[in-house]
Amino acid sequence: MSHNIINPAELEKLLNISCGLDTKQGNPRFKAILHRLMGDVCRTIDEFDITDEEFWQAVNYLNVLGERKEVALLAAGLGLEHFLDMRADAKEKAASLHGGTPRTIEGPLYVANAPLSDKFARMDDGKDDGEPMWLYGQVTDPDNQPIAGAVVDIWHANTLGNYSFFDSSQTDYNLRRRIKTGPDGRYAVRSIIPSGYGCPPDGPTQALLNHVGRHGNRPAHIHFFVSGPGFKHLTTQINLSGDPYLWDDFAFATRDELIADPVKVTDEKIAQQRDIPVSHTEVKFDFKLTPVSTTEEQVRIKRERAME
Repeated sequence: MSHNIINPAELEKLLNISCGLDTKQGNPRFKAILHRLMGDVCRTIDEFDITDEEFWQAVNYLNVLGERKEVALLAAGLGLEHFLDMRADAKEKAASLHGGTPRTIEGPLYVANAPLSDKFARMDDGKDDGEPMWLYGQVTDPDNQPIAGAVVDIWHANTLGNYSFFDSSQTDYNLRRRIKTGPDGRYAVRSIIPSGYGCPPDGPTQALLNHVGRHGNRPAHIHFFVSGPGFKHLTTQINLSGDPYLWDDFAFATRDELIADPVKVTDEKIAQQRDIPVSHTEVKFDFKLTPVSTTEEQVRIKRERAME
């Protein structure tokens, strides 16, 4: 049932004072944004006749969300992080910019300063008996010319869906590496096939998803930052085909162009060349970077990240 019993003029007076619109001090852009947000919150309370108890339950929820460090997880689960990608895509389309590997969400589990290697790295510490994976590809420009010296920053979960640093049972930087491409623009890593994961079942993100009738599961995926001098920094991830949550990712990260097809390898000669068990899975994925229009586009956006 819709209400709306507050006098609009009285509400506007309150908002103008609380958001500092009646003073020249402060940041004008910040004040305008806060005014819009506060107005939307107050009008929602009024329209849905939200009770005092419901209001304070919401306040307590925000406290728990912060205590559990799940704010970024919820931002992904509500589609807000994906919405940022949608806006970036729309801006590029409006500017007639196209091409390059599509972006998708970063997620909340990156850890900076992983070990850097040339051309190849082993990512796993050998303690997880997951399916061995050979992940490889090439970084090129829009004309398909290789980009030498590009850095491919890779991170993914283990077979339990957990990430090192956030999972204290794993060694430092397990399943996290940076690889610098050679003159041919190629990179390769030995690792293990990751598992998808779900939101902590007892956490505030899953509690909210339960209220809207949604699950909190992600398909198996691999995260990437790809960068090179003179090219736009790329934040993306690939999903592995065949996963039951491939097109039902609670974080809305799946894109047609970012699906990789794992291939089973049993050729002894190939395994010997790669110094990897005979029976393993290979995943090939190439990246295409686009030139920058400003130097700022070469670096990733600023946000709080572990070890950065």
